[in-house]
Amino acid sequence: MNQPRPLKIYNSLSGKKEIFTPITPGYVGMYVCGPTVYSDVHLGNCRTFTSFDVIYRYLLHLGYKVRYVRNITDVGHLTDDGEDRMAKGAKVAQLEPMEVAQRYTVGFRDMMRIFNTLPPSIEPIATGHIPEQIAMVQQILDNGLGYESNGSVYFNVPKFAEQYKDVYGSVSGRILDDLYNETRELKSQEEKRHPADFAIWMKARPEDLMIWESPWSTGFPGWHLECSAMSTKYLGKNFDIHGGGNDLKFPHHENEVAQNHGACGCHPANYWLHTNMLLLNSKKMSKSDGNTITPEQLFTGDSPFVSKSYSPMALRFFMLQAHYRSTLDITDDALLAAEKGYRKVMETNKLLQNMPITAVSSSTETDTDRAILACIESAFEGMDDDFNTAIAIASVNDLGTYIHKLANQQLDGSEISPWVLERAKAAINDLIINVFGLTDDTASGGDDKAINGLMDLVLQLRANARTNKDWGTSDQIRDALNAAGIVVKDGKEGSTWSIGA
Repeated sequence: MNQPRPLKIYNSLSGKKEIFTPITPGYVGMYVCGPTVYSDVHLGNCRTFTSFDVIYRYLLHLGYKVRYVRNITDVGHLTDDGEDRMAKGAKVAQLEPMEVAQRYTVGFRDMMRIFNTLPPSIEPIATGHIPEQIAMVQQILDNGLGYESNGSVYFNVPKFAEQYKDVYGSVSGRILDDLYNETRELKSQEEKRHPADFAIWMKARPEDLMIWESPWSTGFPGWHLECSAMSTKYLGKNFDIHGGGNDLKFPHHENEVAQNHGACGCHPANYWLHTNMLLLNSKKMSKSDGNTITPEQLFTGDSPFVSKSYSPMALRFFMLQAHYRSTLDITDDALLAAEKGYRKVMETNKLLQNMPITAVSSSTETDTDRAILACIESAFEGMDDDFNTAIAIASVNDLGTYIHKLANQQLDGSEISPWVLERAKAAINDLIINVFGLTDDTASGGDDKAINGLMDLVLQLRANARTNKDWGTSDQIRDALNAAGIVVKDGKEGSTWSIGA
C-alpha cells in the first residue's frame, strides 16, 4: 500500500469525516449510481462521474485493488406522473425502448471518454438483472417487510422504521416525519397502505412496454430495487463505498438502505459519499426556465451563457477546482479562469518533466528543497482529506512558482537537489495525469508531433536572428507568436514555448 497518512472520507451516514478502513485490507468495493439512459447525458452527470473517477483513481494510487461498479438504469425509473422514463423517451423518439437505451448508453460512454474518466470494473444494466431483482422482492416479502397489492409489491416503510430504529433517514440525515412529508404520491399506486411505501415491483398497465413475468404479475421492478440487487450481486451484502449525487439521498438511497435491510438484514455500505450540484450563473439549472447548458454547447461555445468554446480538459479542471461536496457555479468568468489555470498546471508539469537533473556538491537540503517537498506533501495531504482536489491543485500551483523561477534562472539550479527534483517529477506527474486524469490538450488538439516540430523550427529561426543580432526579426517572431496566444520564454538553455500560460 502506498499510503503514508490515513485517508479521511466524509460519510453521509455519520455526517462527519472518518478514517477509511476497508472491510478487507487492500481491497475496496465501490458502487456508484449511474445514469438513467432516456436522454443525453447532462452536466450534472459529468460532474458526479468525474468526481467519482478521481476518487477511484486516488484509491488506485494508494495501492488498493478496487472493484468499481456503476450501473445503467434502463427500466423502472418513474416520472412524477408514474410513467417509466425509458418508455416516455421511446414514445417521444418513436423508437423501441431498448433502442433508446442503446443510443443514450453509447452517448453516455462516449461523453465519459471525452472527459477522460476510467471505465468502471463492472457496468451492470438493470434489464440484465431482472431475476436478481425478483429474488430480492421475494426475500423482502419472506422477511415480512413487503406486501402484495393488486399484482404490485410495495415496501412497508412504517413497519421497517419500527423494526430498524433510526435507519430510515440515516443517509439523508432527516427525521422520519420529514421524510414522510416529502414522499411523492405517484399515480397508479393508490393500493399502497401508507404514502411513504414504495413499489419494488409494479404490475404492468396496458401502455407499459418493458415488462417481465414474475410470481405476482406481469410487470417491472421499481427504480430503487435495481441498485440494491446489483450492488449485492457484485459487491456482496456489505461493501465499502456507495456514491451518487446529492439529489439521490432521498428517496433513492434511503430506499436502497431499506431494501437491503429488508432482504439481507444488514446495511449495504459502510461509507456513503455524495457530490453536490452544479449551478449556472448562481441559479439551479432548469430546462423550463431556459437556465441550462449542455456539455456539447460548452465544447462548441454555442450558448448565450459562454463567450467561447472550452476544451473537455479545461472543463474537467474546472470541476476539480471545487471540492466534490461543494456546489459549483458555472459562469463564463469562472470557465475562463479555469482554462487559464488548467494551462498553468500543464505548463508547470511540462517544465518540470523537461528540467535536467544535475549533480550538486552539497547533500544538505536547501530552502528550495524544503519548499518543494512541502508543496508535494500538501498536495497529497489534500487528497487524503476527503479527496480535496481544490487543495491539491492549489499546492501544485505553489510548486509551479518554484518551477517557473528555476526554469527562468530566477533561482539557481544548484538550489534543488537531484533526489528532490526526481521526486517532484514523479509525484506531480502522477497526481496531474493519473489522479486528476488530465491530458494535455493545450497544443490545440491537433497533431502534437507536427506542432512541436513546427515550433522547433520557428524558435530556431528566432534563435538565429538573435545570434545575428537581428532584433527586429526576433521581436517580430515573438510578437506574432504572442498574438496567436503562444508565449515564448528565453533562458540560458534556450527558448521554450507554451500556449496562453
